Amino acid sequence: MSDDAILQVNDLKAYFKLDEGLLKAVDGVSFDLHKGETLGIVGESGSGKSVTNLAIMKLIPSPPGRIAGGEVLFMGKDIFKMSDEEVRKLRGNKISMIFQDPMTCLNPFLSVAEQMVETIVLHQKLDKTAAKAKAIEMLKLAGIPAPEKRIDQFPHQFSGGMRQRVMIAMALSCEPEILIADEPTTALDVTIQAQILELIKELSARLGTAVILITHSLGVVAGMCDVICVMYAGRIVERGTADEIFADPKHPYTQGLIKSVPRLDRTGSQRLYSIPGQPPNVINLPDCCPFFPRCERAMDICKTKYPKVAKLGDKRSVACWLYEEGK
Repeated sequence: MSDDAILQVNDLKAYFKLDEGLLKAVDGVSFDLHKGETLGIVGESGSGKSVTNLAIMKLIPSPPGRIAGGEVLFMGKDIFKMSDEEVRKLRGNKISMIFQDPMTCLNPFLSVAEQMVETIVLHQKLDKTAAKAKAIEMLKLAGIPAPEKRIDQFPHQFSGGMRQRVMIAMALSCEPEILIADEPTTALDVTIQAQILELIKELSARLGTAVILITHSLGVVAGMCDVICVMYAGRIVERGTADEIFADPKHPYTQGLIKSVPRLDRTGSQRLYSIPGQPPNVINLPDCCPFFPRCERAMDICKTKYPKVAKLGDKRSVACWLYEEGK
């Protein structure tokens, strides 16, 4: 891990105790994030992307969930060792989060003004008049037309894309050090998706905010991220810069994800590649490579033991027995 990282996640584990057994949603995740950097976490549904970032914010519901191990260092201080009051001061202030569906996150009974002003007053220590002026300024930056009028409206009076812009404005209103965007474009059409991603990119660059972008879309991380972490069954199986991941994917899972993306330069009526099988059930998962039933290059050792992480460069690593000796 780098000493100048703004956020360091070391061997993070988040487990859920269910009637069926122990669900290891996040099982030993490590990465670091630097100021102004955009880090993408990509993988299929159920790979542990969202739970990783909920754990970082100490938002894992307990019971049935718990932080089973690891540490999350923000500016060198372990979030897991902070008091509840310290963590509350951190959320929305130093670390903000944009969730998938803004309609479920915005209070339908409160106007946008009430929800934004409350956050700004709490964290920025401004009076209500100054806080509302700041909220209007952020809505304007987020591309909301006539923000002076629309700020007094309720969430149901905004379209899906506009609600997402409101969420972005709220998340960035306290100028956080880190913005976590959890699939911020899932419920939006393609045109609006591009606008929202460009907005996040532009505002984070203007404010110097580091971004963690959670998505299942390789197209999103290709155009947005400096560093990419590929997750599978609760672990990071490959990490590298965007150029490294797309030019030379190492892990068979990453290779399969990239091969399954439609390409404009393909000719003829070739069938689109799909990774065989389904993601594993991570309840009581045995200590082996969880990808081996779907892997075309699986070996006997893959079925009995989880591979160590092989470091292939400064920001390049892969967890696969094919690279046991860093080859």
